[in-house]
Order: sequence, then structure tokens, then C-alpha cells
Amino acid sequence: MHNNEIFNVFFREKPAMMLVELKNAKNEIYASSLAKNIDCTYSHVVKILQEMEKAGLINFDKQGRLKLLTLTKKGSEVADYIDRIKNLL
Repeated sequence: MHNNEIFNVFFREKPAMMLVELKNAKNEIYASSLAKNIDCTYSHVVKILQEMEKAGLINFDKQGRLKLLTLTKKGSEVADYIDRIKNLL
């Protein structure tokens, strides 16, 4: 995936908020709970998460039938920057 493609994924509201929500999560988080937290459909969230996984920003950790979402180091750094920008605005 080219940098331009992943850049286009992040500078839309829902994908950016997904990363920030993952960064700020106090408990384990799954795609279904993430979808509820950001008021988005489950299918849309999964599509975006798959793009984020390809870009090396998140991991899916399978726990039985559920997939736990975790940020990679790179994903955490990106989420920090997005959160800072959001707070500056």
C-alpha cells in the first residue's frame, strides 16, 4: 500500500476516531464495541481495520471467536499525533 492511500484512509473522521478510541481504551476492545463507540456500522469498521492492519497500525488477536484489537507501536504513534491535532483544533 502506498503512503498516499493510507493517508487518505486516516484523514476522514471515522478512521481517525477509530485509532484515537483504540489508543484511549481502558479495557479490551473488539470491532463491534469500536463500531458502537464511534457510531459507525460494523462492516465499515471492519473494512477500515483491515486497511489499518495492512499498513501495520493495528493487530487482530484472535481469542476464541472474537478478535481483540491492539495498536502496534506505529499505530500508537499515529493515534497520538491525531489526538494532538484534534485537541489543538
